[in-house]
Amino acid sequence: MTISVLRTADAWWVQKTDGATRVETDALTTADLLADRTAVVAALSQPATTSVEDLDLVSPVTVPCRVVAQMTNYASHVKDAGMNPASIPLTFFRKTSGSISGPYDEVVRPPHVRLLDYEAEIGIVIGRSMPVGTTITEDNLADFVAGLVITNDVSARDVQLPKTQFFEAKSYPTFTPTGPALLLLEADDLKRFTDLRLRLWVNGEPRQDMTVADMIYSPLEALRALSLFQRLDPGDLLLTGTPVGTALSAPPKPIEIIGSLLPPATKWRLFFRAQGKNPKYLEEGDVIEIAIATDDGALDLGRQRTEVRHG
Repeated sequence: MTISVLRTADAWWVQKTDGATRVETDALTTADLLADRTAVVAALSQPATTSVEDLDLVSPVTVPCRVVAQMTNYASHVKDAGMNPASIPLTFFRKTSGSISGPYDEVVRPPHVRLLDYEAEIGIVIGRSMPVGTTITEDNLADFVAGLVITNDVSARDVQLPKTQFFEAKSYPTFTPTGPALLLLEADDLKRFTDLRLRLWVNGEPRQDMTVADMIYSPLEALRALSLFQRLDPGDLLLTGTPVGTALSAPPKPIEIIGSLLPPATKWRLFFRAQGKNPKYLEEGDVIEIAIATDDGALDLGRQRTEVRHG
């Protein structure tokens, strides 16, 4: 059975069909809450005391925490980038936890950024300490995956591409909107992971719509690889990649070949001039909505809604 947990500035809540019930806990962090599962379960048996609409929700993942992300992890996205999914290695990068913001906060574009992009992603919230050398198996995977959240891996493409600098391009404040809900899972719920569908709209226009069946490397494979070099602890966040539909797309092959023959400064100047004409990049006032759920609603991470503001 899943439990949908919400967070406000001063409390944790369990979401129900008829509203929300406050969790009686002293937990200040996501890790604290995960350690007080008894209080979360107890809230399920209490009547709803407020409507979800009346809650001023913040990210259910508290900071500081580690934020690790998987790169090029959906076959459709890899193909759109002009690459072969069969040849893509399992690759990670880091983001600062200072980039985490609430599910309804503004996404602030820094003044020097011109090509602002979106990436709907499932975030895995770690539930158990994973020191380097930990053995991760199908049998114990659920011990380490406490729950799932909606995340948007907002990206400054004109920083990311010429610098090949993911860390900077994806770590500005508000570049990881998270929530609204932290969907706590039990072991059997993970069996439905590949049935989850990621959908993203900009100003009501569908941009991304794909199930996790398109994912290249599963959470089990990702955590096994991370356990070789990266410690993770309860409350840490793993972003699992995005499907096709981002604003950024690979140029046609002939253009790509010609570009590879040009000096780097010239190549990027021409590339960004062309990208500047792409209407899919985010602009002031654009509204981004993300929903992630199974088609039958058995697993439902809620719906995130953010608006872009120029800094």
